[in-house]
Amino acid sequence: MGFDNLMLKLDEGVTGLFGQWNIYSSVIVTLFAGLLTYQLATRTDPDTHPFLLARQAQASPVRNEGESPVYRSQASPHSMPLNAGLNVKDPGASKWAKGRDGDLRDIWRQAVAGVQDDGPNKGATGRILTVLGTEHVTEHRLDDVTRQINLIGQHILDQGGNRVAIYLPNSVELVVTLFACAFYNLTAVILPFNQSGEAVISMLRRSAADTVVTVPGSFPFDHVVKSYPALRQLIWVVDEGSKHMDWNEVPQGTGSSVNVSTWQDIVSDYPVDAGKELPSMEGQKEPRDVTIFWQSKPGTTEEMVRFTSANLIAGVSAQVFAIPTSQRIGPSDLFLPADSLANTHTLVLTLAALYSNASVAFNSVGSEANDLAIATRGIAPTILVATPAALLKTHQEMGNIVASSFVARNIHWLQTRTLTQGVMPAASFLTSYYDRFRPAVGTKPGKLRLIFTAERVAAGTPRLSSQVLSDLRVYTGARVIYALTAAKAAGAVAQTGFYDYRVFNDQVSHFGSPVTSAEIFLRDTSAQKNGDGDGRGEIIVRGPSVAGNEATLGVEGVIRDDNTLAYV
Repeated sequence: MGFDNLMLKLDEGVTGLFGQWNIYSSVIVTLFAGLLTYQLATRTDPDTHPFLLARQAQASPVRNEGESPVYRSQASPHSMPLNAGLNVKDPGASKWAKGRDGDLRDIWRQAVAGVQDDGPNKGATGRILTVLGTEHVTEHRLDDVTRQINLIGQHILDQGGNRVAIYLPNSVELVVTLFACAFYNLTAVILPFNQSGEAVISMLRRSAADTVVTVPGSFPFDHVVKSYPALRQLIWVVDEGSKHMDWNEVPQGTGSSVNVSTWQDIVSDYPVDAGKELPSMEGQKEPRDVTIFWQSKPGTTEEMVRFTSANLIAGVSAQVFAIPTSQRIGPSDLFLPADSLANTHTLVLTLAALYSNASVAFNSVGSEANDLAIATRGIAPTILVATPAALLKTHQEMGNIVASSFVARNIHWLQTRTLTQGVMPAASFLTSYYDRFRPAVGTKPGKLRLIFTAERVAAGTPRLSSQVLSDLRVYTGARVIYALTAAKAAGAVAQTGFYDYRVFNDQVSHFGSPVTSAEIFLRDTSAQKNGDGDGRGEIIVRGPSVAGNEATLGVEGVIRDDNTLAYV
């Protein structure tokens, strides 16, 4: 075929094409061009490289018989020690010198001192807030909180206190008492709130507490002083409406020698300028252990676990460095624990927020709240710790609302598709219609950026699938980190990656890789056997964040192809 014939055929083809052109052809070409333009204009690189999600943990090169390899986070390889501290630099120390691991006292010192790194936030500090109702939000000045730490700690010490049981809902007083015990060489015992009188007495006996800090109406004082004669000191935390009452008297007929006082009286009896300076670092003793009771299923005895300050600090450090540098918790964040601070996962995250100079809000109704709208009323948190039950309730409510709207269903599908491509959906004109359906989390929907939640081993918590987690990211506009927690692990055993948005056909989501302060391996059971390249069995965790350095979780797990931990 010559060139002339080729051009003739081309001319005939073009003429024939346009000769048959009609309105349908125009519509088809317009839609195709629009789709292609939209794909090119909205194309975004994934938030993280897919290879980092394909292999999230590092396995040891060898394994013991009857066990899987030991798995660690990629951020703490086997050639390096596990993350055990905060790298605290003392004043005057060289910028390049290795810092101390630190302890609980260093967390509050950092909260008061503010951001130390050079930059626009240098010297910035967070705020401490108490949320009362829908409109009443009280701010506590850091100097006032420091003063309370000193005065409460000194008072307990002067009265012969040694082991201090903290029986409080989520509140600034709970955190103050914890730091007071750290600074004044006392043993803190954190009791889960809203327990029966028999359970409270049992926990007091097992922990040998001689001092209790609690709120009226929730602590069975008469019953305790009759059944637990070792109690020597009681401090009531009284609200504003009950200050006029006399709380210092011991009920007649109890025959008790308990020294009763109120938090407010202790603080007000000292001069205004007293206690504003923290105790000197020179000559300070090693902080004592912190005892926590792990709540499992109802009707079972709580497991008592003693964490050293080093265990807690390792857990805090792991959470601080688990978030990518560009997304780290900082002074611009408002952190709200909507789960009980008696849970080590929530407590460690709260301590991490304080160390990162974020603002922290406490809401007494937020303890194990199953309604996020109630837990977050009056404030606009950017970071939230929530229970799986609360998130499941939000998911069910939102699912019913979205299912009733054709437009919302399709926008939800588009945002889910964007997530599965590795990109967190961004606000746009198209998705603005979806905003009206978002759950009422805080006073400013859309400000929330990160949600922490956790599966509690053997506690009967509702389990979340990867599809539920993906839906929650779309509904709230926030990333969700799902962790596996256990009684003897400070913080988390393992947790999903910050940028892991993948969806699988599962009933329970995987739990990501181990945190940087722990390593895990799986041991053979009667039903599960380990083989080369196949890790499954009973989960064992060890590391500086684990009480006693090693703990058996009592549940069976499996290491998936992407080296993430999941239930069998």
